Parts: sequence; C-alpha cells; structure tokens
Amino acid sequence: MSTLEYYVPGVYSHGDCHKIVDSLECGTSSQTQTLEYICSMVDDWEIQGTYSEPMVWIGIYIAVASLLCILAMAADLLHGFWNNKLWFPCKYFSLNAASITVITVTMKLPVDLSSEMPSYMDQAAKLGSLAFMCTMMTNFMPSLAAMDNKTLLANIIEVEEYWTQKLSEWKQSPIHFLSSGRSRTLVYNLKGIIISLCIKLQKVIVISCKGISLIPTVIPIYVVYYWKSVEAMLVTQPDESGTDNTDGDLSNYVLQIHDEMELVETTLMRISNSVNSYILEAEKEQNKDLLELLDKFTGFKGVENFDTDHVQSLLSFEIVNSWSLPIVTLTCIAVALPNIPKDKTKSLLRSVGEGLSYTHQVEENLNCEKEYVNIRKATIILWNEVEHKCKWLDKALQKDDFRGKTTREILKWFSNRANEFVTEFNRSINGEMVQNPPKELIAANSMYRIAETILLRDESNREATTEKQLFALLSGMIADILGACFTNLPRVIIVKCHESVIEKREASVKAAAKLLGKTSKIIERLEACELPSMDPDKMSYVDEWRLYLKQIIP
Repeated sequence: MSTLEYYVPGVYSHGDCHKIVDSLECGTSSQTQTLEYICSMVDDWEIQGTYSEPMVWIGIYIAVASLLCILAMAADLLHGFWNNKLWFPCKYFSLNAASITVITVTMKLPVDLSSEMPSYMDQAAKLGSLAFMCTMMTNFMPSLAAMDNKTLLANIIEVEEYWTQKLSEWKQSPIHFLSSGRSRTLVYNLKGIIISLCIKLQKVIVISCKGISLIPTVIPIYVVYYWKSVEAMLVTQPDESGTDNTDGDLSNYVLQIHDEMELVETTLMRISNSVNSYILEAEKEQNKDLLELLDKFTGFKGVENFDTDHVQSLLSFEIVNSWSLPIVTLTCIAVALPNIPKDKTKSLLRSVGEGLSYTHQVEENLNCEKEYVNIRKATIILWNEVEHKCKWLDKALQKDDFRGKTTREILKWFSNRANEFVTEFNRSINGEMVQNPPKELIAANSMYRIAETILLRDESNREATTEKQLFALLSGMIADILGACFTNLPRVIIVKCHESVIEKREASVKAAAKLLGKTSKIIERLEACELPSMDPDKMSYVDEWRLYLKQIIP
C-alpha cells in the first residue's frame, strides 16, 4: 500500500496503470491484486476529479447570488434606519419570483448538493448557508405580513393539499377484485362519487376548524372595538376654548395595546412629525413659473369662454372635455405666434408643464370614468409632442412658418387643419360610434372648437387682434382653467390620504403630504377667491363648470 504515496495525479492515468500490471510477467498474486487495487483507486480519483471540475463555477454562482441577497438585505436595513422604520420593511428584498430564484441558488450547498463534503471547510460552508437561510427568513417576515384582505382571506379558507391527498389517491386507484368490465366501471364510478363527497366534506370540516380557531381572536377584538365606541359616545369632553378644535383627537386611529396611551401619543407624534417634514420639504419646491402664470388669473370666465355652443360639431358623437385638453390646445396656439419673444414662450411652456402635473392628479383621482381615462392618456401624449418636439398632429409649430400671417390667419390654419382631419376620420368610420377615439381625433376636435370659438368672438371686434393681445388672451384662459381645476386639490389630498390598499397607503399619504406642501401657496390664493356654489362632486369636471357658468353669466 506504500506504493500509493508515490502516485502523482496527472502523471499516470488509469490506462497506464493497467498496462504496467499487464506487462509484469512475474510476481505473486498478492502483489498483482495490490497493483490492481491501486489502479482502481486511480480510476476513482480520475472520475472524482472530472465531476469536481464544475464545483468552482458552482461556488462562484452561489457566491454571486449570496452577495446579491446580502446587498438587498443591507439596503432594507439602511432604508429602515434612514426612515426611522425600525420594523425594517422589505422594500428591496421582498418575497417574489426574482428573490425566490436567487434564494434557490444560494441554498444549493445545504439543500441540492448530495456529494460528500468531509473537509472542515465544506462543513463550515454548509453551516454558514443554514445560518444565512435563517437570516433571510427573518428578513422576509415583514414581507409575509404585508398582505391585502383578499390574500389573507384566501390563506384562511384555503385547504392544503395534504388534507385530501390520501382520499384523492383512493379515488384514482383502479379496481382489481372484479373480473367483469361493466361491474368494474360501475363500482369505479360509484367509488369516485362517494370519495368526491368525502373530499368535499373533509374541506368543509377543515375550513370550519380554521373558522372556529379564529373565534378566540376575533370576538375580543370586536368586543373591545364596540366598548370603545360606546365609551366614546357616553363620555364627552367639553370644549373649554369654545372654538372648534382643528387638530381633534386622533388617538382612536392608532392601534392601542392594553390602553397604553403613552404608546399612542408617541405614535401620533412620530406620524405628525414625519408628515410635517414632507410638507416642509415640499414647500421649498414651489413652482415659480406656475405662480407667475396664476397671477393672470382674474376669475373663472376663461373656463366658460374657451368653447361655445355656437360652433357646430363635426362629429356625430360627443367627446368630453378634460382639464388638461383645452390647456394643451391653447398652449399650441400660443407657441405658434411668431412675434412673441422666446423667453415668454418658454416661460409659458414651463408653467403649463408644472400645471399639468397637478391637473393630471385631479383627473386621475376624481375623473375615473373610462372616457376620461382615455382623454387623459391622449393628452399626456399630445403634451409630450408639444413640449419636446414642438409639434401638433405631426406639424411643426415653428414660428417662421407663421411669420407674416395675421392672428386670424393663424387661427384659421389650425381650424382648417383640424377640420380636414376630422372630416377624413368621419369618412373612414361611416358614421359608426367610436368607443375609444384616437388621440389625433381628440386633439383635432378640441383645436377646431377652440380656434373657431376665438374666431367667432373676434368678429365682433372692430380692430384686428394683435399677437400680444391674443397671447394675453390665451394665457388668461389657461390661468382661469388651471385655477378652476386647482380648487379640487384639497379633495385630491383627502382621497390620497384615504387609500384603501394597505401596500399603497404609506406611499399615498407621503405623496399627499408633498402635494400639500408644493401647492400650499396656490391653495392660499384660491381661498381668497369666491368659489361657485356647486356640488363638490361636479366641481371635478370642467364640463360641469361650463354648464354652471353659462347659467349664471349672461
């Protein structure tokens, strides 16, 4: 056996070893057996070396996956400390398909690899992987707790497969004890019906047991809830100051544990400080260009004047107006005026862009009907073309193209171009109803009505309207429409604070706080104006504003 000490892997192969044994013409049988044993061990070493070659790449594979997991968990840790969320929510390393794939790779050492790993280094790697698995499971606990109501209900009433697995096997098992095929089929079907009933009964029993197990938890919660409600109704605290308490008692909105009021007050204080920090931070980001445009706001006449019923419709069906659509259309006309300085045009584009970011939020939260959603999506695309490409319906709004034309000729160009597109579209549909009008049709219809409305009112003027006057008129209309739309911002903030989906609630409240901070000066300006006495639900629609204003404005 001492011959093994002189074996050097890579010098002699299995074939060389057997050649040496075969070439020996003399020697005892025990020596021959020893040499053959050595040859077999050389063969085993060669095979083991061949199969061990990919282990290096598997190790790199596992190391990279483990590094990704560590970085994601570290990011969650920093996110929790940075935002003072000491329960460390899973923002970057939550339980999903991607993370499960990475975890599967990192768990190859203790789970997948079945080869012998006798060395201390291998055992340490396996133990380290098990500890790493425990750390990941602990990190995933907040992610597992963040479930919506439907998911929680599904987990409660779900019947796991192992409850009915044996019954399912009995149902699918064949019948061997009957020789007649007809009898066997009859017994098989009867067995299937009986076992199917047993499976359903088993599911009912399991769900009932799960429901019964919830009773000790649910009943005390409801008892405490109703007791607090009755106590709040019976015990009333007089208002010492004699004025309304604007802050109010918010302690009932915090989950209380055994009447620990200190915890409630601390939680409320943290929530208040967090929201206030978002508001104060957002107040530093006031939209200066938008505030300058709103200086031209004189009332709500522009909401009623940008369109008129005296303009005949080109379509057999009606396209509703949104807040953003007339603003984008009026901006297109203003940008095309050739003799307006570029700095004023750029300032108008910036202010309109800032204003549209708020009008889109009003439309998204308060105009949720399908037709308004289609209009909003089309308006976003149209505005991107105007802002970044300076185009309207693939026509460049270059000032040189309109130089030398009067304001009536510029408006007439827009009106004719829109008329041509709408007429061509009417021919293609043959009078049929369109559920989702294309964005080009929405833009053309809006441009035709607004351009014709301005031309119709310009006919009553004895003198031709100059470009400066038209630019001022368009800017004033835009400011009036924005002002009317911004009266809905407080409702938008309230809607965002009442987000029903648990996973989105924190981000929604944070967005509401930032929106309040950014629009605080805008809201203060509008509070000084006399708002129309409209139904709050109708105030979120520009067409309802126009209908109301037409009734009160002669």
